[in-house]
Amino acid sequence: MAGFFATHLPILPVLLPAGTAVLLLLLGDAAPRLRLARRVAVASALLGLLLAARLAVVADAGALLVYRVGEWPAPYGIVLVIDRLAALMLLLTGCIALPVLVYAAGGWDAHGRHFHALFQFQLMGLNGAFVTGDLFNLFVFFEVLLIASYVLMLHGSGRERLRVGLHYVVLNLAASALFLVGVSLLYALTGTLNFADLALRVPQVDAPEAALLQAAALLLLVVFGFKAALMPLALWLPATYAAASAPVAALFAIMTKVGVYAIVRVHGVVFGAEAGASAFTVQPLLLPLALLTSATGVLGALAATTLPRLVAWLTVASVGTVLAALGLFSAAAWSAALFYMANSTLVIAGLFLLAELVAAQRGEAAGRLEPAAPVAQPTLLGLMLLLAAASVAGLPPLPGFIGKLMILEASLPHGAAVAVWSVILGAGFLTLIGLARAGSILFWHVRSESSGSAAGASPRLVAATLGLLATGILMSAFAAPLQRYTEAAAAQLLDRAAYARAVLGDERAATTRPYRGEAGAPR
Repeated sequence: MAGFFATHLPILPVLLPAGTAVLLLLLGDAAPRLRLARRVAVASALLGLLLAARLAVVADAGALLVYRVGEWPAPYGIVLVIDRLAALMLLLTGCIALPVLVYAAGGWDAHGRHFHALFQFQLMGLNGAFVTGDLFNLFVFFEVLLIASYVLMLHGSGRERLRVGLHYVVLNLAASALFLVGVSLLYALTGTLNFADLALRVPQVDAPEAALLQAAALLLLVVFGFKAALMPLALWLPATYAAASAPVAALFAIMTKVGVYAIVRVHGVVFGAEAGASAFTVQPLLLPLALLTSATGVLGALAATTLPRLVAWLTVASVGTVLAALGLFSAAAWSAALFYMANSTLVIAGLFLLAELVAAQRGEAAGRLEPAAPVAQPTLLGLMLLLAAASVAGLPPLPGFIGKLMILEASLPHGAAVAVWSVILGAGFLTLIGLARAGSILFWHVRSESSGSAAGASPRLVAATLGLLATGILMSAFAAPLQRYTEAAAAQLLDRAAYARAVLGDERAATTRPYRGEAGAPR
């Protein structure tokens, strides 16, 4: 039994939420069964977190777990691959999903139909995107998570959600169409969509076909940049995330990282240093756009008039910081990007939940940044906001500071070091100002004559929010082993030969099928 479990471990993060979603649909979500549905969903999320932790331990040993669906050999069949990066993303997803589900079970899940089933389908899409070994199935899992996100975005209804939700759906459908065009160009020029096979074939494509290959890479950057909220494609995100319910917005914090992950896999590895004529295709664009994203995000946070919109803009700023590190195209910078991404995603997810807790205790003012009634739990909520703000801004000794310091050190040999330092340090300073301004309005500039909520948040909601924030902040206590892990993950990403051997097999990786036949030979 243990051997069977170990053999099929890589596919379980996809099958578990898929099976749970089907079970929840069969169970239904009528009032008498909602309590049971909550228990099933939370239990599934807990099991998924344990599976992700187990995969992270196995991946940390250095071996790549390759799962060939139906025993079809790569690159002909569907293949799932667990390396250190995939395991880290699965673990990060699990760390967010469990407390968010606990929070949603406090009442948000009753505001619409089939919340828990949709949540599980979104987890299926997220996990599948992180473990898939080929570009087409990345597209498939993108669509799975997006379809679930369309309904979750509108969960609880409301005019504002419907308005921004329509924009969200239309823009994502356009991005999906561009995704298919880019995938088609890559397949036409290389004859494969398997990541390992692509990494071997792309260097074989010379001019003039290389120009088309680079066009496909740039087209995919548009798609992934839209998903990750890279400027100028990020303007949809603040309104969308701010309008979503708190648990949905918290889950969406990891959704933008799917775009970041895809940029690493495709543009960092396939079109990386060993890609021949197509090497570093997006390098001239990625770093400047990432710095622009970070700067725009923090300026948007300063101008925000509501706490949820401020947190949404901070999501954009954090993505810009991560992509700026990726745009340096070095192992040290990628390690720093992974460390910072893990921390910022957890803290921002927690901030979305915290924003809802604060809004619920401010009466009619809700989350608007204006003087209003004092909250019922000013000390607790104020301290939570203070710790989150310090980590997001990058104050020592919190993990946000450690991640940003790693990025700054990694940028020193790069020609754009001055720009990187200026933007990251400036963004951190302005982030601190923006959150300090919000905190002073919410907790100090109060109107005692106004009536707010007499009761504080329930222990369930506080525990879920505090769990997310604490997980991100406590990363500083385990900074050394986490840094070693991200360093090993970055080095493993750059070892394309080892990845090809594990996925394709020694013989096929050494020879690789030619993307076209010899002169006169059939293709």
